[in-house]
Amino acid sequence: MAKRQPTLVRLGDTDQTLADPHLDIRGRTVRDREGGEIGKVDDLLVDALERKVRMLLVEHGGILGIGATPFFVPVEAVTRVTEDEVHVDRLGKEVVESPRYDPELVDQEPYLADVYGYYGYMPYWTSGQAAPMRHGQP
Repeated sequence: MAKRQPTLVRLGDTDQTLADPHLDIRGRTVRDREGGEIGKVDDLLVDALERKVRMLLVEHGGILGIGATPFFVPVEAVTRVTEDEVHVDRLGKEVVESPRYDPELVDQEPYLADVYGYYGYMPYWTSGQAAPMRHGQP
């Protein structure tokens, strides 16, 4: 069997839509495990082959989106979604210290593996045990 290469595309850059528009969490506030505000969901990164959302592109800081710092959060980190918010299982400091978003590397396996490893999850294109945590989460 050939090795599967990760290919993520921003949902906003495609003509695809979510089957259920109520599941579109773009624009919602992202909160950490203690309820602190981290930022806003700017876009969703979709696995081009399986058409599943794999990561959130979250923007932190800035004013009206200008000067905001973008970063990824794997969907595995999402613990709860409300009408206005997305809650993740990490502290805000851990999320904003994650590997920096780089649009040139979004579909590069080493970069994505580093993001998943940082959060302690196995990349979606692999199978097996959970990856060891690299940062703070017990």
